[in-house]
Amino acid sequence: MGDAQTDNEFSRVLSKRDVFVLAFGAMVGWGWIIQSGYWIDQGGVTGSVVAFVLGAFMVAVVGLIYGELASAMPFVGGEHVYSMRALGPIGSFVCTWALILGYVGVVVFEVVAFPSALAYVVPGFNAIPLWSIAGQTVYGTWVLVGGVGAIVMTYLNYKGVRPAAQFQTILTLVIGLAGITLAIGAVANGQTTSTPPFADSGLAGVLTVAIMTPFMFVGFDVIPQAAGEADVSERVLGLLIVASVSVAALFYILVIWASGRALPGAILVESSLPAAAAMEALFSSAVIGKLMALAGIAGILTSWNSFLLGGSRAIYALAESGMLPETLATVDEDTDTPSRALALIGGLSVFAPLFGEQMLVWIVNAGGFGIVVAWVMVVVSFLVLRVREPDMDRPLKLPAGKAVGVLALALTLGFVGMYLPGAPSALQWPFEWGIVLLWVLLGAGLVVQSRLSGGQTHVEAHGFDGD
Repeated sequence: MGDAQTDNEFSRVLSKRDVFVLAFGAMVGWGWIIQSGYWIDQGGVTGSVVAFVLGAFMVAVVGLIYGELASAMPFVGGEHVYSMRALGPIGSFVCTWALILGYVGVVVFEVVAFPSALAYVVPGFNAIPLWSIAGQTVYGTWVLVGGVGAIVMTYLNYKGVRPAAQFQTILTLVIGLAGITLAIGAVANGQTTSTPPFADSGLAGVLTVAIMTPFMFVGFDVIPQAAGEADVSERVLGLLIVASVSVAALFYILVIWASGRALPGAILVESSLPAAAAMEALFSSAVIGKLMALAGIAGILTSWNSFLLGGSRAIYALAESGMLPETLATVDEDTDTPSRALALIGGLSVFAPLFGEQMLVWIVNAGGFGIVVAWVMVVVSFLVLRVREPDMDRPLKLPAGKAVGVLALALTLGFVGMYLPGAPSALQWPFEWGIVLLWVLLGAGLVVQSRLSGGQTHVEAHGFDGD
């Protein structure tokens, strides 16, 4: 297929702002509004800020790696393209399949987080109990609202990447305004609370918060997935990855500082919506607190939107390379979107509310493991290409690139270690490890089926013929 890029099937319509808000909105989802109290209670304001600075540094290093690779290969599929060129079909499949597990996990989580958030805002929302799973009641209202939301979000993405980006911009503005309002309240009405700087936990408290931070930043890697639809230069594309991580870190730190000046950690952690409780306390207004809850709902929708976009592009890239059924590589002629890949993720997510909250926690934790495994594979791809193809055109070339790559490899392997048995955040057996095992077996089955049916993984489809 020569030098042709399959990404010509997509229209390059995303501006710098569109690309930035897709990544920022993916990172700043629902977690900050429900976890800020836990962070402050465990590590104190100072300790939590230190933890997020450390976490932001780790993710920024990985983001730099992504920045160079995205600038060199700005094609739809991102991680799939990098790992294909560096590691070949099998390595690329492992990388992308792990990533898809993470993306689908986030989409599924947001489908249930949406009615969960509405339950905090709308009195009497929990109605029509259906059954219980792992001690969590499944409500008919959750199933209805979550299912309808999944259909609407999938349709929005089907209509085109541009409308999805515009939707993202509006909601990201809401989140940003909420953060600024919280900060203004903290400056005007806040005071030093009784929470000690490190919550009397010292280094242990800081590390408790720090192990959560990498997963609060998952989402910047949506940029490489949509690179083939971005109407920006290769260098700017790489810089936008680093910029989105930096701004997300500042946002988290702002929320922690402002919430800590509103209420002690012991009180915040008892609230179902700590950031909203902080806003209510700072302004002495329940209405203002409800507005913060609405900003949290906006965060759910931005994260949902971004990972639906990124996951569908990853599935498309695998299918287009012959690793998944060819039908999933279909691009709609009218909307320039991977319609069947979107329908697959959207269709699966419609059923998510039927399984309750606890099972979805297992799926998200297993998905987080998949994302970090993909990060490791991307860093390995970066190091391989630095050695094998030193003269590759890299519009955003990192100084001391190999040293940065080794540092990134150490950090990402550290992330993987957080999920392994014995770690504070280890995956549970049999539920979470069972999901990972099933995903591995499903992927292996698809690869075997592809080989037996005479399918091939088209390295040349991306113009990577080894020359």
